[in-house]
Amino acid sequence: MTPRHGEATAPKPVSPSRRAVLAGLGVVPILAVALPSARATAAAAAAVVVDPSARRQTIRGFGGMNHPEWAGDLTAAQRDTAFGNSAGQLGFSILRIHVDEDRSNWSKEVATAQRAVAHGAIVFASPWNPPANMVETFTRGSQTNAQRLRYDMYGAYAQHLNDFTQFMKDNGVDLYAISIQNEPDYASTWTWWTASEIVTFLRNNAGSISTRVIAPESFQYIKSMSDPILNDSTALATMDILGAHLYGTAFSNFPYPLFQQKGQGKELWMTEVYYPNSTDSADLWPAALGVGEHMHHAMVDAEFQAYVWWYIRRSYGPMREDGQISKRGAIMAHFSKFVRPGYVRINAASNPQTNVYTSAYTGGSTVVIVAVNKATSAVSQQFTLANTSPSSVASYVTDAGRTLASLSGPSLANGTLTASLPAQSVTTFVVSVGSSSGNDTQAPSTPGTLTASQVTSTSVTLSWAASTDNTAVTGYDVVRLSGSTETAAASSTTNQATVTGLTAGTAYTFAVYARDAAGNRSSRSSTVGVTTSTGTSTGGCGVGYRVTSSWSGGFQGELVIQNTGTAALDGWTLTFSFTAGQTITQMWGGTAAQSGGAVTVTPADYTRSIPSGGSITVGFLADQGSTNPAPTGFTLNGGACTTA
Repeated sequence: MTPRHGEATAPKPVSPSRRAVLAGLGVVPILAVALPSARATAAAAAAVVVDPSARRQTIRGFGGMNHPEWAGDLTAAQRDTAFGNSAGQLGFSILRIHVDEDRSNWSKEVATAQRAVAHGAIVFASPWNPPANMVETFTRGSQTNAQRLRYDMYGAYAQHLNDFTQFMKDNGVDLYAISIQNEPDYASTWTWWTASEIVTFLRNNAGSISTRVIAPESFQYIKSMSDPILNDSTALATMDILGAHLYGTAFSNFPYPLFQQKGQGKELWMTEVYYPNSTDSADLWPAALGVGEHMHHAMVDAEFQAYVWWYIRRSYGPMREDGQISKRGAIMAHFSKFVRPGYVRINAASNPQTNVYTSAYTGGSTVVIVAVNKATSAVSQQFTLANTSPSSVASYVTDAGRTLASLSGPSLANGTLTASLPAQSVTTFVVSVGSSSGNDTQAPSTPGTLTASQVTSTSVTLSWAASTDNTAVTGYDVVRLSGSTETAAASSTTNQATVTGLTAGTAYTFAVYARDAAGNRSSRSSTVGVTTSTGTSTGGCGVGYRVTSSWSGGFQGELVIQNTGTAALDGWTLTFSFTAGQTITQMWGGTAAQSGGAVTVTPADYTRSIPSGGSITVGFLADQGSTNPAPTGFTLNGGACTTA
């Protein structure tokens, strides 16, 4: 992104105000935090059960952007404040840098990147533009000087990204990943990409890039930019990290079911944001408390593995221009200092009482709980650690008068800690855990042979011979295997579990672990492979149709086909009619046949199956005349669909 909201900079292209863009989209970032009304402290809520055995996503880290060309480089002291993890430091473990189109500027990125790496951080890079000789201008709506990567330069551009990767490596910085394009759907003064262009580049060119590849970095986590990648197996194979920005994105749009379905083995990162705005001081309180709620939803609802701020040093950023940590930075540090790379988010009630948000993480013999209290009164909250035994707890708080201050307590008894969360605060609890059975370090025996039964189009029941333990087996964890990646599929207290939410006509591999009360985990069982059944249906469908962008004489559209029936669809045919001479010229996710205005769409291999309650997305390019009315009706497999 370029500097926002009239920030003073060196002479660089100035982007249109993000506020103007968001207002045009009907979404404006929050300017101030709406405070809840004062009320008496309620009785203590039910305890939040924190279960280290119920594991979610692995955390890659937290960090921010350094952009010497636009905002000046961090000083030596500021680099240590950002990436060190001692008192008065942020503990960032991720640095984002800029891939300049002019390689003579690349050396400006080296010093801060080297220091970040020395502190153990990973570094990734994002480009705003290709070199000038690779770019062409075109007309995009009312923008007559829009620019895009020339189609005959895709290979050269991949080499440009490789050259930057090698340059950083030669200077002691092994990039963890590199992005194809920063905000391809909010370009204006940089390079536009359509979803289909990104898919084409991924399919044909990204495989030659020598580090991990990030795409698409949509500025509002627009799913129509990333759905086509997830729905194209060849493109998906070359994308390692699905990156997203969250400018103005509603919390309700944070979850991404399609990624959870098809992104096994891939990482999910939030690669840029500022919140709630770039106009207020980062020390304004309680507005800064909104950062804590935003990070909570990013970790819990979206299940991001990384959370990356825009400029590290800025009046609205985690570090003030004087190099000191701001209130917004302190809120970030409640996560980044204690939830370290490789920690895993674990199950915990996310909203145990009004205005209270909690999330939990584990790494080694440590459990970290982050609690955000937006209420104007202190509240009492209990936390009970299941399947382990806490031995001690340290806590840290940031509120109106304190910043990352160490607290005494809270009390700890019988595996439960009881804490008072101060009014309008973020509190982090760092819990040391050990065996709940004294010196019990013996793991349960390996579960017996795994078998599958009752296989349907969306579920399977798994059984195995029970494990034994020197104390007692307390549960089993079923995992789904994809290569070397394990994904939690189900948990059970018996030697049987039913896995649901599967896709029809799809092959899966499962295994199971046993665990005991001390948290010891058995070796993994043998595996079992199953293929879910297929089904067809002509009833229960919905179709969403929208134009995602348009220009003189053409447009890009999207069809979201929903299976609202009770059985999975295995193969489908969609028909509809254009009424104003529109003609489809290209389609992904399906194949279009058109006769006059009548259009028939059949699926690609990867969109053939639609589970009950599921949906797939088909995108297309089309020519148009002076008007572009939407189709008025859709038919799927001969049955009429509802429209949205």
